[in-house]
Amino acid sequence: MSEICREWTEVQQTFQKIWGYDDLRPSQREVVASLLRGQDSLAIMATGGGKSICFQLPAIINEGLTLVISPLLALMEDQVRDCKSRNLSAACLHSNLSQIERREVLRNLPNTSLLYISPETLLSQPVWEKLSDRQLKISGLMLDEAHCLVQWGDSFRPSYRRLGAVRSALMAQKPDHHPHIALAAFTATADRDTTSELQACLQLENPQIIRTSPYRPHLSLQVAIAWTHAGRKSRTLKFIRDRKGQSGLIYVRSRRDAEMLATWLQNNSFKTAAYHAGLPPQERRHIEQQWLTNQYPFVICTSAFGLGINKPDTRWVLHFHPPLTLSEYIQEIGRAGRDGKPAEALMLVSEPTGLLDDSDRQRVNFFLQQQQKIQQQALALLPKLPRQGTFAEVAKLHPDAAIALGLLHRAGHLTWKTPFVYEIHGLHNQQQKLKQQMGDQSKIAQMQAYSRVKGDRWAFLLDNFGFEEESKLLLKSRS
Repeated sequence: MSEICREWTEVQQTFQKIWGYDDLRPSQREVVASLLRGQDSLAIMATGGGKSICFQLPAIINEGLTLVISPLLALMEDQVRDCKSRNLSAACLHSNLSQIERREVLRNLPNTSLLYISPETLLSQPVWEKLSDRQLKISGLMLDEAHCLVQWGDSFRPSYRRLGAVRSALMAQKPDHHPHIALAAFTATADRDTTSELQACLQLENPQIIRTSPYRPHLSLQVAIAWTHAGRKSRTLKFIRDRKGQSGLIYVRSRRDAEMLATWLQNNSFKTAAYHAGLPPQERRHIEQQWLTNQYPFVICTSAFGLGINKPDTRWVLHFHPPLTLSEYIQEIGRAGRDGKPAEALMLVSEPTGLLDDSDRQRVNFFLQQQQKIQQQALALLPKLPRQGTFAEVAKLHPDAAIALGLLHRAGHLTWKTPFVYEIHGLHNQQQKLKQQMGDQSKIAQMQAYSRVKGDRWAFLLDNFGFEEESKLLLKSRS
C-alpha cells in the first residue's frame, strides 16, 4: 500500500508541475489510475471535464508512445499546440503535412510521448509499418471523441469500424516482453446504446467505466421558434445586442451558412468571423486567438470549432440551426459557462409544420439523403464481396467497399481479424435487416422531440443519456 501511495504522490507531483492545479478531479483520478495499471477505460465526461489530461498524464509517466485517435485535424493541431506549450513531446500526422514533415514525425516516434492521428492515417500503410516496428514501444491507444465511431463508422468514416482490431494486431508485432497496451475511449456524450456499441466495437477488455453527469445548473436552456428565415436572423440580432460585451458562439450547419451569416453580421457592424474546417490552419488559429482574447466577442462556426478550445467565460451559445443529434447539442452547449457562472444556450428551430419555413427539415433530409445514398451504394455490393479477404483488395475493386464492410460489422456479420483482414459470417437474406439499420433515425427523432419539450429540458437530456435518477430528482426539486 505504501508503494502505491508513493507512486500516486509522484503522479500528483507531475500533474501539479505541468498543469499547475492542486489535484485531479475524482473522475480524472479514476481514469488515470486505471490507465497506469494497464486497464481499459470508457470515460463519459462532461464537456470541459478535462478529458485530455486523463490520457496525457499517463502518456508522460509511462514509457513509450501513446496514440491518440482524433476525428478532426483542427482538434489535433490545437491539442498538440497545447502540449508543446507545456513542453510535452507531442506530434500529429495528417494529410496537410508535407512529405518532409511526415517523414520527420515518423522518424522521431521513439522520442514522442503523444501522437495525434486520424483513423484513416493510422491505418495507412506507411504509418502502420512504422507503428508495427518491433523496437517501437507503444503504451496506450486512446480514442478521443469516441461517439464519432457510432455516428460516422458506417457512412462517412468507415475506418472507425476497424479500430477494434488495432491493439491485437500491434501486440502481435511486438516482442513477448512488450507491456500490454491499454485502450481507452473518451466522449462527453454516450447513451446506453452508444456505450454498448463502443465496448463491443473497440473490444474493450473489462473496462473501467467512468460516467459524469452533463448537468450544469447554471446553464439555462432555451428553444425558440423562428417562423421565417428573416425572423431567425432578427431573433439572432436581438439576442446578440442584448448581450453586448459577453463572449459567445453561434453554431450553424454548414460552411456556406457560416460565411453568409458572418458577412451579414459584419454588415450590421459586428466584429466577428466565420470559422470552419475549410479554412487554412493559420486563419483558424488567428480566429481562435481573436475570440480567446475578446477581439471577437463571438464567432459563427460549424461543429469544427470548440473541440479542445477552452474559454471559461463564454456566456452564451446560440444554435442558429439545430444540431442533428442530442450528442452534438450537449457537446456544443458545453462550451458555455465553464467558469460556473450563469450562462445561456438558445436554439432556434423552424415552426413545426414547416409551411412557412422548412429549412431545418431540408437540412435534416439532405444529410439523411447523403448518408443513405452512400449506404445504399454499399449495400448493392454485398453479393460481390468475398466472404474472406483483405481491405486493400476489395477497396481497389469497389470504391464503396469500406462502407459495405462497416455496415456488415455494425450488424454483427463481419469480424476484423486484423485491421486489414476481414471475415463475413451469418449473412443469409440479411439485406432487409441492413436496410432497417440504415434507416434508423432514432437519434434525429430524439433531437426533434427535445425541441418540442414543454417541461424541464435538463431533465429530458439527463433521462436520454442514462441519468434517470438524477432526472427524477431534478424534476422533484422543481415541483
